[in-house]
Amino acid sequence: MGNGLSEQHTIFPSLPSFQSLHIAILGLDCAGKTTVLYRLQFNEFVNTVPTKGFNTEKIKVTLGCSRTVTFHFWDVGGQEKLRPLWKSYTRCTDGIIFVVDSVDAERMEEAKTELHKIARLSENQGVPVLVVANKQDLRNSLALGEIEKLLALRELGSASPWHLQPACAIIGDGLKEGLERLHDMILKRRKMLRQQKKKR
Repeated sequence: MGNGLSEQHTIFPSLPSFQSLHIAILGLDCAGKTTVLYRLQFNEFVNTVPTKGFNTEKIKVTLGCSRTVTFHFWDVGGQEKLRPLWKSYTRCTDGIIFVVDSVDAERMEEAKTELHKIARLSENQGVPVLVVANKQDLRNSLALGEIEKLLALRELGSASPWHLQPACAIIGDGLKEGLERLHDMILKRRKMLRQQKKKR
């Protein structure tokens, strides 16, 4: 599912059409994953319904010093019965965006379990994770430090680089900054993998 792209851009590094980064957007149902996706695509709020399968979009995003990066996003439904499918979408992925609802303290434990499960899969070792703390605009949202603790992000270990980004998907706050951090983590990982290959 989209894996072809991820493999091809290493073979043809000079061809811009192959430079899209494969990103899986995961998280519990109602966390705001699809709102994140369509805010990035249309730069406006799109009223969404719960995702029954997945949504996929290729989106060009201008990051930092006007460099344009093409992301191929796979936004996968977060209902319990769909979560076993997540690993199919993270195979050969360049990065994972994990969206959490900052207001829903009761489900943080469930979110933590799912995040750690997907990050610890052998094929996801080293894959950068951007944790989007969505709905930070709401008055009763949890503080970032609290979210970091509840999700036990430090327990992901050095194998999984991560960044926790406060955001509001409805107005788009924090999404670009989060993508910049994710992009930087992806580039750092690629450089490290190249160096490891040279040493062999």
